[in-house]
Amino acid sequence: MTQSPQDGPNAPTREQIGHEVEEARQELGRTVEALAAKADVKARAHDRAAELKEQVGTRVAVLSDEVKAAAQVVQEKVPAPVRERIAVAGGQVSAAAGRLWRDKAPEPVRHTVARGARSAREHSTVLFAVAGATGAWLLLRRRDRGRR
Repeated sequence: MTQSPQDGPNAPTREQIGHEVEEARQELGRTVEALAAKADVKARAHDRAAELKEQVGTRVAVLSDEVKAAAQVVQEKVPAPVRERIAVAGGQVSAAAGRLWRDKAPEPVRHTVARGARSAREHSTVLFAVAGATGAWLLLRRRDRGRR
């Protein structure tokens, strides 16, 4: 009669088999978790959005600094008489626009716009940073399209 491989001296013991089964279960569990993570589109999208938000925040900060530096250079290069004329003209345009606005705009619209303007003044740094980042993005996009 032949001896089966399981009855030989090299046959695994009950504990060894149990250990191998436990290892296989753990490996299967890790595999299932990895597949579930890949299948969870909502969580992956959320993670990607958080990553992009961080990248945009960093980029906005860099671009904001660059825009501020460029504005400083431009301001230094514009002669004082020109700056004064621009300020006077800006004041005149602003006064005329204000009169026209008071005469023509309905009250609810004026109230809503005033609230928005107050909010913009309170958050002017963020507003300028976003405007600068948007301008830089448009310039980069235009430059990239020109290369094609």
